[in-house]
Amino acid sequence: MASPTTVLETQTSAAFPAVDAAAELHPATAGNDFAVDPISSDLAKSKELKMEAEATEERKRKEKEAAANSLKRTIVIAAVVVAGIGAVFAITKKLREK
Repeated sequence: MASPTTVLETQTSAAFPAVDAAAELHPATAGNDFAVDPISSDLAKSKELKMEAEATEERKRKEKEAAANSLKRTIVIAAVVVAGIGAVFAITKKLREK
């Protein structure tokens, strides 16, 4: 069995190298350039473009639908107004005849 002094000497001779704490805590500032996987970045980009295209298409569809609903509402209101005016004229005509 090894003596305590031998174990202590062995541990001190195999010391860890000094570490740069700032580089370990903030790896982005260390200046490391990491390789980007071209396939996964292409997939992510195409997925992002597809989502943008779908969002644009959905927005255009909603705008068309809103315009159609606005036109329908305008036509219905105009029809009700014309019917009301027609009823008023009919009533006044009947009252004049009596």
